[in-house]
Amino acid sequence: MLKTIKASIRTIPDYPKTGIMFRDISTLLENPIAFRMSIDAIVHRYMNKNITAIAGIEARGFIFGSAVAYALGARFIPIRKAGKLPSKTISQAYQLEYGEDRIEMHTDCLQHGERVVLIDDLIATGGTAAAAIELIRQLEGNLIESCFVVDLPDLGGSHKLKTELDCPCFALCAFEGD
Repeated sequence: MLKTIKASIRTIPDYPKTGIMFRDISTLLENPIAFRMSIDAIVHRYMNKNITAIAGIEARGFIFGSAVAYALGARFIPIRKAGKLPSKTISQAYQLEYGEDRIEMHTDCLQHGERVVLIDDLIATGGTAAAAIELIRQLEGNLIESCFVVDLPDLGGSHKLKTELDCPCFALCAFEGD
């Protein structure tokens, strides 16, 4: 199953710049068998963990997170880029290669101690995921784990989440050397 998932992810060399091996999940999304396997594998992992909310990072985390939330009977919490949510928000900055960006959550989206899984499509350096973890913790959510379809372990993001933020991190597949 995991081999099918990994094999369905297209690699595009030198995109968006020379030396980058871009892992394109659009081919996984276009493959109904691989997409179903991805969702089923994530759902199976959390099925008996009393998860009450799935937090998904814009934009591809919405695709996986909302499907998982539906299957688990959990709420879906969107984590969006700054200025996209209509009600009162909290925000967290994170570093980009050249500069800084911000993500936000509604202040009323989590209850104290609520059992949350954070989902996104890919973890590379971990900046966005780390910011999302900080937001969930600010709202006193009980973050059970961060979950990704793809891990690029050589870029250090999953290690950062585990060691610096004490957040368990799971990925369906990994691509070494990127």
